Amino acid sequence: MEIKKTPRADLEKDKSLHLLMGLVVALAILFVGFEWGEKDIEVATDSGIAAVIDEEDIDMTVQNELPPPPPPEPEVIKEPDILEIVEDEEKVESIQIASSEDDASHAQTETYVAPVVEEEEEVDDNFVFVTVEKMPEFPGGDAALLKWISDNIVYPPIAAENGIQGRVSCQFTVNADGSVEDVQVVRAVDPNLDKEAIRVLRKVPRFKPGEQRGKPVRVKYSVPVRFKLQQ
Repeated sequence: MEIKKTPRADLEKDKSLHLLMGLVVALAILFVGFEWGEKDIEVATDSGIAAVIDEEDIDMTVQNELPPPPPPEPEVIKEPDILEIVEDEEKVESIQIASSEDDASHAQTETYVAPVVEEEEEVDDNFVFVTVEKMPEFPGGDAALLKWISDNIVYPPIAAENGIQGRVSCQFTVNADGSVEDVQVVRAVDPNLDKEAIRVLRKVPRFKPGEQRGKPVRVKYSVPVRFKLQQ
């Protein structure tokens, strides 16, 4: 019995077409394989168009380590300069000033001495000194002054009756003309004795006035007036 095939079941008629299509697909795949490499990078842009940029091989730069800086040089300490001491015995040359009018060869030594100006103190005539260069002096000295007081004093009767005695310390001012004024009691003993001491000292003869810088001035002077009863 003869087997009959339908035209649909005949596979031989499209064999060449299928082979050609397979060859085209294989070549396309091979071509794409050659063109596509690991170095290609697909970059998408905003416009939707894909661009392929080749990635270049970048050599890695190795930074060499710098050598450590050299150690600092040790500081050199300079020895202090030695001062040469000149003894007093050595003579110092005088400075010579050449006059502009004369020749330079005729030099002359000039010594300038600044004048000394003494400022005189202005002293008020009414000022009373406590101590001066030359104190007031009673004619004959202190012993003569005490004798004059003893000869002119009058012992107060009331004080004598009550047996009051002692030393009254007094102070007065010797004026520039030697007169005495402003008699005061510095240390009192009894009102009657104090009053008598003031009375006597107001009658003291003129002193030789005290002097300051050779000029008569007013000076404070102290003297004791002694009251003593006779036994």
